[in-house]
Amino acid sequence: MKIMVVLSRVPYPLAKGDKLRAFNQIKYLSKHHDVYLFCLTHKRIDASAIKFLSGYCKEIQVVRLFFLESLFNIFLAFLKGLPLQIGYFFSQRAKKRFSKFEQKINPDRLYCQFIRTTEYTKNSSTFKILDYQDTLSKNIERRSSKAPFYLYPILRLEYKRLRKYERVVFDLFDEKIIISEADRIYIEHLKRNEIHVVPNGVDTTYFHPMPEIEKNFDFVFTGNMSYAPNVNAAQFLVKKIMPFIWENRPEAKILIAGANPNHSLLALRSKRVVVSGWVKDMRNSYAQAKIFIAPMQIGTGLQNKLLEAMAMQIPCITSELANKALHAKNKEEIIIAKSAEEYAKMASLLLNDKNFSNNLARKGYEYVCRTFSWDKYNAVLESIIVGKKMKG
Repeated sequence: MKIMVVLSRVPYPLAKGDKLRAFNQIKYLSKHHDVYLFCLTHKRIDASAIKFLSGYCKEIQVVRLFFLESLFNIFLAFLKGLPLQIGYFFSQRAKKRFSKFEQKINPDRLYCQFIRTTEYTKNSSTFKILDYQDTLSKNIERRSSKAPFYLYPILRLEYKRLRKYERVVFDLFDEKIIISEADRIYIEHLKRNEIHVVPNGVDTTYFHPMPEIEKNFDFVFTGNMSYAPNVNAAQFLVKKIMPFIWENRPEAKILIAGANPNHSLLALRSKRVVVSGWVKDMRNSYAQAKIFIAPMQIGTGLQNKLLEAMAMQIPCITSELANKALHAKNKEEIIIAKSAEEYAKMASLLLNDKNFSNNLARKGYEYVCRTFSWDKYNAVLESIIVGKKMKG
């Protein structure tokens, strides 16, 4: 079967969660099908990334969108009542390239990631599958609650438009998937239960325990550090949680690792706070720390960072919000905290009680290995794409 995958980003290198999801799905689908990739980018792409992806794709079409072009299309989206990010990822020039590519390939299936790509595919007569991934409208609503006053009205407008758009595009696709049940309930469509829940997995042959690496840090937090929910979580960790910990452990050190840290995170650097930026092998960042903390206050979806840390048998502390998609058992497989004081209290408990820490890490590791398999969920995805539905 010929499957044409449509993405809003080039899915390599794996610096973002949507790239990780798309790459692993493409990798799996390419074993049994011919995969053709159409993707957008706002950045210059290294030829090595395309060469790497060519190992899994029959043909790749990359269209670069330029800043002024996107700015103009954001303005058009505003006038049309569309979400602004739809404008950011759309251009008539790219649409023409897409149409030519689709006509050339004549695919059996179109598989689109994020509603950002739907303006390209919605009028196609090809059997179409939409991966909402997560509920973008809910993500923006949560971000608006933490936003500065000058961004609040823009984010509220975007939230309302995304909520409507998510409902409208539902009826334009033959099949729909999403990353978690926690996200599905926020799609405001009467038939939202028809959306298939297809979680992410974790590569436990790559992310595995590495006890030989020295523990240079007490805590670590990872992710794309230009992404607002990660920036918010990192700031909360350093400014709100760590002061309680430093009262009793002034020597405690924290590592914040991930691509593109913005100026507010770089300003947090000190002898006790290391902001590393991009790292070639994230496993080393995880393995250097005694505890992984992900105090997510906003955002949606399934946190890959938690899957990876747990797969490396590192005890994890996170929020109720982040655990909604993970479903790990509190104080058995993971620690859930609600306030800065509680995060600090549970972190101190893990540092002081090695038996409790080791048991939590072991059970978290077993849970992730048992539950989050890329092969398992990609087989479900494949069955949906080819028309043989399987239960997740």
